[in-house]
Amino acid sequence: MDNFELPIIRATVELFSGIGGFRLAAQERNIQTVWANDSCPKACNVYQTSFGNKELKQGDIRELVNEIPPHDLLTAGFPCQPFSSAGKKDGVRDPRGNLFEIIVDILRKQKPSFFILENVKRLLSMEEGNHFAKILSQLASLDYHIEWRVVNAMDFGLPQNRQRVVIIGALQNDVEVDFPLIRLASTENLSELPESSFNRLTDFDSWLKIKAHSQRFPHWGIAKDGRFFGYDFTHFYDRISGVTLRTILESDVDTQFDFTESTLKRLQDSTPVNHFVQGVQILYNQVGGARMGYTVFGIDGVAPTLTSTTSRHYERYKIGNKYRRLTNVEYARIQGFPDNHCAAVSIYDQYALFGNAIPPVMVGWVMDCILENRVAKITMPKFEQLQLFSLPYAL
Repeated sequence: MDNFELPIIRATVELFSGIGGFRLAAQERNIQTVWANDSCPKACNVYQTSFGNKELKQGDIRELVNEIPPHDLLTAGFPCQPFSSAGKKDGVRDPRGNLFEIIVDILRKQKPSFFILENVKRLLSMEEGNHFAKILSQLASLDYHIEWRVVNAMDFGLPQNRQRVVIIGALQNDVEVDFPLIRLASTENLSELPESSFNRLTDFDSWLKIKAHSQRFPHWGIAKDGRFFGYDFTHFYDRISGVTLRTILESDVDTQFDFTESTLKRLQDSTPVNHFVQGVQILYNQVGGARMGYTVFGIDGVAPTLTSTTSRHYERYKIGNKYRRLTNVEYARIQGFPDNHCAAVSIYDQYALFGNAIPPVMVGWVMDCILENRVAKITMPKFEQLQLFSLPYAL
């Protein structure tokens, strides 16, 4: 908005850096990564090969936290396995889930102007929202305006159904108004709000108490001072036209990826399906379900969410007259990384590293929402066109 100066972000710290999804997005925006950390030796090998040895500190973040230098932006794809639908779902009871406390401590002590966090969509619904309530309560107790939104890799031109929740925080002295600036929802989104929701949005006292919430959190929301407002928008207005798996496939693939002979035998006991589930084309399934049993995928849709689970790396795709798994290079393309980004480690290891990564283009959109001050305008909805209403920054 014209009322506020564009945020200045020169230096970023990348926690739980993995193979550097946040770093690639930062580089494209001329933001310098001054410090990074991960404990996985293979991920660190890839990171150092791609970006050099200077900034990355390999090891337990709990032992290195005092080394973190001043910075403007903190980023963290904090461990998602405790919350993932593919894991044991222990959440904050899992020691990896408790690493979130480190993030809170850093924010409390260092007070960077902004932070961006990323995790699995399931975080919003685990145990009737209990886990996200704990995380949101801690963040909202700091001097930050908090906003979150579920985003999908498909909406950024990547051929993958990968839904993630991104959480951003803006230090309250970043703005001169008490009402949180809305960056992850557009003006068009806010115009979708029904009258009752709009009235709650603009009345902080009517926001729900975070700790009292005992159900799934909405896919978008804002929070501060122990309260939140959320809504499930139907549209993502920044959506880029989607691409299919067909467009990113390698043309000359080594025979090590081919499973044609074994797949043809299994298809004798499989059920033809040939339909799309959330953009994923399913051709055959052993029991006729969406993702149960032995599944063969098509390439006229997108890939299901890439993960670090080993068994998922051997899923079959029908490509021409053959059946094969996706290659490591195709995994890189599906996630939006350079083809050779993980070349420092074995092909086998690349699958898990790409499956754990955050797509750079996805977090790049979040960075742009901050850097370009994409603040939504709260305008009078159609049902209040003739009424006088304003907020400190409404236009």
